[in-house]
Amino acid sequence: MTARVIHKFTRNVPQWRPRVTPVDLAEATPAQLEALQVTPSNTKVSDYVLTLAHDVESLKVRSPLFNAIMYDKEGLSRSERELGALGASIVNRCIYCAAVHASRHAQIEKDTRVTDELFAKGENADLSPRDRAIFDFARKLSAAPSQASAEDMATLRAAGLDEAEVLDLILSTALFGWANRLMHVLGDPVREDVSG
Repeated sequence: MTARVIHKFTRNVPQWRPRVTPVDLAEATPAQLEALQVTPSNTKVSDYVLTLAHDVESLKVRSPLFNAIMYDKEGLSRSERELGALGASIVNRCIYCAAVHASRHAQIEKDTRVTDELFAKGENADLSPRDRAIFDFARKLSAAPSQASAEDMATLRAAGLDEAEVLDLILSTALFGWANRLMHVLGDPVREDVSG
């Protein structure tokens, strides 16, 4: 059985194969364990996070920041944060992250139409005005921050986003612009090829 790198967007989350050997929990330093926030009942940690554990100081900041941005109960809805992160992941061609965010968006919404449309038509997807404003802003912000203009901000407001929601969108998009780049450098999205 061999693994092949995935290049096409999908909601089926592939495996992520690191190029750097992840930290082994059994051999992790106390500082790494603290940064990983591992407890005896919580020892399932992704290879991505275990790879990030090589840089303890960054990981100590990353996990709380990620949780605050993506899981805050107020402001932008969870599915819309996922849509912003998906926009960044599509621009950055991060197949793994796009799959995770598309899958989560579809699970939260209990509907695959938005992600089906985005994967089929990209920038030309037929979206609701609010989803269109969110996706376009995330896409432009990810391509080059200066592309997200005052006109885009006006479009977000016209679609009903308030200041807190716009900030949440900026943060979720930027967080995954950064995460996508780490994923690209540190590993590859792969599927096991059973044909050999």
